[in-house]
Amino acid sequence: MRSGRTDAALSGVRAPAGRGGAGGAPARRLLLVEDETNIAEAIRFLLSRDGWEVMHCRDGAAALAALAEARPDVVVLDFMLPGRSGLEILGALRARPESAGLPVLMLTARGQARDREAALRAGASAFLAKPFANEALLAAVRGLLDAARAAASAVSATPPGPAAGQG
Repeated sequence: MRSGRTDAALSGVRAPAGRGGAGGAPARRLLLVEDETNIAEAIRFLLSRDGWEVMHCRDGAAALAALAEARPDVVVLDFMLPGRSGLEILGALRARPESAGLPVLMLTARGQARDREAALRAGASAFLAKPFANEALLAAVRGLLDAARAAASAVSATPPGPAAGQG
């Protein structure tokens, strides 16, 4: 999966033993798209300690390629990235059937109301401005995963309707 470009490197951090899902279930998977190394390392450390397997990409092209290989449970996407913006990457995610419903947290230094509105209009599930408290990031990511799992449960628990052409 390596592109050969250091700015588009994808690196994974495995969750510590015993910190994955309940009952030995696999760790929760998160794709982090952040070009600032110090911020990415801090987020990876925080989330891996919370039981997440974190895949990190430095730009949108690497992120879109990573989605083809591994389906994360949640995406944390920086607003300002080299090349294509976070909003453009979000649009590409939403246009793909396999990632259209993926929970996406926009994480950005651009905290103005118009930026928040643009992110939500583009399909962001949530928005968190930098700087942020560690607990705020954890709560946002956990909340997105919980909401996605609840929605998936509701869909799978819905009895099937009449078959097409019957009724």
